[in-house]
Amino acid sequence: MTALPDARVNKNADGPGIRAKVQKFGGFLAGMIMPNIGAFIAWGLITALFIKVGWLPNETLAALVDPMIIYLLPLLIGYTGGRMVHAQRGAVIGAIATMGVIVGSDIPMFLGAMIMGPLAAWVLKQFDKAVEGKVRSGFEMLVDNFSLGIIGMIMAILATYAIGPAVAGIVGVLSAGVNVLVTAGLLPLVSIFVEPGKVLFLNNAINHGIFTPLAVPQVQEAGRSILFMVESNPGAGLGLLLAFMFFGPKSLRKSTSGAVVIHFFGGIHEIFFPYILMKPVMILATIAGSMSGLFVGVLMKAGLVAAASPGSIFAYVAVTPKDGFPAMFTMVATAAIVSFVVAAALLKFGRGSDDTAEVEAKAAAAAAEAGEAGGGASVNGRDVKKLIIACDAGMGSSVMVASSMKKKLAPYGIEVTHTPVDLIPADAQVVLTQEGLFARAVKQAPHAAVVPFTNYMGDPAFAKIEDAIAQGLTINNGGAITGTATAAAAPVAAAAPVAAAAPAAAPKPKAKKRLQSNVLSRESVRLGLTASDKADAIRQAGEVLVSVGAADPQYIDGMFAREEQTTTFLGNGVAIPHGTNESRVHIKSAALGFLQFPEGVDWDGKTAHVVIPIASNSGEHVGILQALAVTISDKATMERLKTTTSVDEVLDLLTPEED
Repeated sequence: MTALPDARVNKNADGPGIRAKVQKFGGFLAGMIMPNIGAFIAWGLITALFIKVGWLPNETLAALVDPMIIYLLPLLIGYTGGRMVHAQRGAVIGAIATMGVIVGSDIPMFLGAMIMGPLAAWVLKQFDKAVEGKVRSGFEMLVDNFSLGIIGMIMAILATYAIGPAVAGIVGVLSAGVNVLVTAGLLPLVSIFVEPGKVLFLNNAINHGIFTPLAVPQVQEAGRSILFMVESNPGAGLGLLLAFMFFGPKSLRKSTSGAVVIHFFGGIHEIFFPYILMKPVMILATIAGSMSGLFVGVLMKAGLVAAASPGSIFAYVAVTPKDGFPAMFTMVATAAIVSFVVAAALLKFGRGSDDTAEVEAKAAAAAAEAGEAGGGASVNGRDVKKLIIACDAGMGSSVMVASSMKKKLAPYGIEVTHTPVDLIPADAQVVLTQEGLFARAVKQAPHAAVVPFTNYMGDPAFAKIEDAIAQGLTINNGGAITGTATAAAAPVAAAAPVAAAAPAAAPKPKAKKRLQSNVLSRESVRLGLTASDKADAIRQAGEVLVSVGAADPQYIDGMFAREEQTTTFLGNGVAIPHGTNESRVHIKSAALGFLQFPEGVDWDGKTAHVVIPIASNSGEHVGILQALAVTISDKATMERLKTTTSVDEVLDLLTPEED
């Protein structure tokens, strides 16, 4: 029995690490393509305009098409990949090695460039490390130049005779597989894997690292490729956001309209990822939308002539072939309509409860967990000189957030920039990043206070950072703000001195939401329990509510049904199982239970030590969840609740003292 908790801890520890590694690898692949997207678009526009079937056929200008796709684009990728590994020396040898795969194959060598650029740079980097400090004074330049030239020659020869033909064979197999899927009408099935991958911030890696290299040869043969549209179709995300705008939690509807514009016209798809992360079942909407769009696209022979990046409708228009507009617009519209209908149904057309309080509670617990995992980096707001916005590729969502924060913090003379999460500079003091990238950001910048946020628009974390800088508060790793507010920090362009005035009265602190004492009774507190699995723990939790007269036994079935929709694990070792909206008819009165499992219960890959079942009707659950958020976000309090053997202590921590 004692081995089980250890196994669960190991499992939990490995999970985020594996996801972080996958995201890092995907980010690396995307990092070789994203800086060169402008070149891809230039090639695509030249193709769309000047080839024989283009808008403005021109034989002279059409001669640019093949050299760009065969030489320019692979060399740019290899150069960029080498630079990512070993700076300028890596960039040069990456380009040299890429020439080898170009010569060694008769197809555009995008995948070959993505292999040889970083590989050649890594080999040169190992050589430079080996000879560092051993070169005789005066011979450094000679050794540097000849080592790069000799190793570059060897890597180019290797690429010509081995890597190039091997990659060509792999690309041939993959292309044949894609053609089979397209011919059989099965291409839409890839959405089952692509859409979840996107939400894990692998969107750039999927689009530019996988589909772009496979799509380019199809453009040479057919003048277009639908593979450019597998990941980038903005229709599915548009439908999801519109459903949230009309039927989602009321507190989200106001910001969703802006997200629609940024996603569909700005092409920043990361804007809708948090909507799915807060309610994972919504991934079904984007999968359905994407699959439907691809189905229609295959039937209508839709396709683009180049990668649409960012995935804006404007970018789609720019790289759509002359006769491809009806198919393109139909494909995007189909994805949007299907995604909207499915998402609206999952949101019960606005008739469901407003889960905003639950989302806020999860966010509070996640922030507490993030702060615990990230170490103790902190900085006083008045000392902040450089703030970084980090996203996966450092080009889309981070640019949007950086632009907003730059305006807000301009009066304080703070430098605000955006970068990929794996390239956070050493002089960064505060790093803002999406919560899914938090672990990677902390590992990359242990010297900085890393603050996670959920939404790219109007997230409370942005205002917290601004207030901390203005009031001289301490910004802690994980996003907690501590310290006593002082006079506002003076902006760079300070106002003229004014006559002394009487000190203003100190603002009255806001009272924290606490649970009402009649909601949690002594009889509903159970300590030192064990459970064989999550289902056993939920059953025990439901029986507590039934035993104190708060609910009928049928309510337990609603608790299981709710768990199938989305996990009720909040983070920080806490789960809050409760019933569905339909099961509320079985609730007799508002009440909580408190079940402590010292050895822990595996809860969807996480470990729950405290289980708090909820029975509430009408809007009571909102106040209860908000009150719980205050308690479970406090690390010290949660540690006491996980280990206490006193019912009185549980009641004291969760309910206010009597006046």
